[in-house]
Amino acid sequence: MTQPTRLDPATHTWLCSPASTKVIDALQAARADSVRFVGGCVRNALMDRPVSDIDFATQLEPQAVIDALHAADIRTIDNAKDHGTIMALVMGSTFEITSLRRDIETDGRHAKVTFTEDWEEDSKRRDFTFNAIYCAPDGTLYDPQNGIKDAREGHIAFIGDPEERIKEDYLRILRFFRFFAWYGKTRPDRESLKACARLKDGMDALSAERIWTELKKTLAAPDPSKALRWMRTAEVLQVILPQSIHVDRACTLIAYENKNDIKPDPFLRFMALIDERKWREIAKNLKLSNVEKARLKAFFDAGPVDPQEDYMDVSRRFYRKVVAGFVDAAKIAIAGYDGDDHRDLEDLIEFAQEWERPVFPVKAADLMAQGYSEGRELGDLLWALEDEWIRSGFALSTSELIAKIGNLGTGGKSGGQG
Repeated sequence: MTQPTRLDPATHTWLCSPASTKVIDALQAARADSVRFVGGCVRNALMDRPVSDIDFATQLEPQAVIDALHAADIRTIDNAKDHGTIMALVMGSTFEITSLRRDIETDGRHAKVTFTEDWEEDSKRRDFTFNAIYCAPDGTLYDPQNGIKDAREGHIAFIGDPEERIKEDYLRILRFFRFFAWYGKTRPDRESLKACARLKDGMDALSAERIWTELKKTLAAPDPSKALRWMRTAEVLQVILPQSIHVDRACTLIAYENKNDIKPDPFLRFMALIDERKWREIAKNLKLSNVEKARLKAFFDAGPVDPQEDYMDVSRRFYRKVVAGFVDAAKIAIAGYDGDDHRDLEDLIEFAQEWERPVFPVKAADLMAQGYSEGRELGDLLWALEDEWIRSGFALSTSELIAKIGNLGTGGKSGGQG
C-alpha cells in the first residue's frame, strides 16, 4: 500500500481553522517553517478517526514561543515551560505547543530535557511510531519513524528499543495497552508486549492518579476486551489492580454493550473487572473520588442479583440500599444471562429505575405522644418499627405499627404516661 505524503487541507479542515492558523502565523512570524502539527491529530486523520485535540511541535524554545504568541495577542499558560510545553488559548480553543526536545536524564517518571532544532531527534524520544508523525501547515507529512504505515495498519509499536522507551516513563506500559484498545487492528507488537511484561514492576513507582487516568481511558474504548486480556497475559493488570479477578466478566459486559449499542460506561466496566468485596482497598489504592467511592460501595452493598427475585423483596432491598447500586449490579449480571432470565433482569432494571421510595409513616413525635422521651431508646424503637413496616411490604399504618410496640422487645417508656 502506497503511504500518503500529504493531508489535504480541503478534507482535513482542522489544518487551516482560524484558531490554529492564528497560532501558526504567530510562530512562523518568529521563525519561518518552525512549526508542525504532531501527535494525535495527525494519527487520527490518517486513521480516519475524529480529530479533537490539536498539538504543535516547534523549533522555537519555550520563551521564544511565549514571546511570539504574546506579540500576536494570544494568551498563554506556561506551567509546563520547564518541560518545553506552552499552552495557547485562542478563540475558545486550547493548543499544546511543545519545543523540540531530547532527553538527557530520566527516572521512569519524569525526564530532564534539553531543546533541539532537529525534528528526527525529537521524534526518537516520543513513545509510539504513529505518534511521531509531523504535518506541516500545508498538509505535507514528515515520518522519521515510519509511523504512517503503522497508523494505517492499526499496529502499535514503540519507537526504537521498547525497553528504553518504557524506562523513560513506565506509564508507557499502560499507554501501550490503551492505544491498543482504541486503535489496534493486529496482534500486539511482540517485542513491545514482551518488554511490557518484563518491566511491569516498574509501574510501582507511578502515582495512583496517573494509573487510574490511563485505566479509565482504556476502559472508555469501544471494545477494550482484547487489551484487557493481553494486560492479564502480560501480568500488567495484576500489578496495577491485584483485585482484578473478573476479566472475563468485564469482557462479557463489553460484548453485551456492543451487541445492544449501549454507550460505554468506563466505571461500570471497571466494577465488572474487580472483586467488589475489596472496594475499600481498591478505592484507597487508586485514590478514587468520593463520587466513585460511593458508587463502588453501593455496588458492593447491592449484593448478588437474582433474576427470579420477587418485586416486593427487591423493594425491601431498595429501601435501605442505594438503588443505583442494584442497577449497576443488574447491568453487570445481565450480560451473563440469556432467554427468560435475561428478560427478567431487564424488567428488574426498569423497575429499579422507576422505583419511588415510600415514606415511613411513624415519626418521633408520634412515639413521644405515647410517652416516650428523646434518646437512644426512641431511636432504636423507630428503627425496629421501620423494620416491621418494611417486612409488611410497607403496608402497616401508623396506628397499626404503634399497636405492635409491646411485641418488639425494644424496652419500655422513659417517662410520661405509664
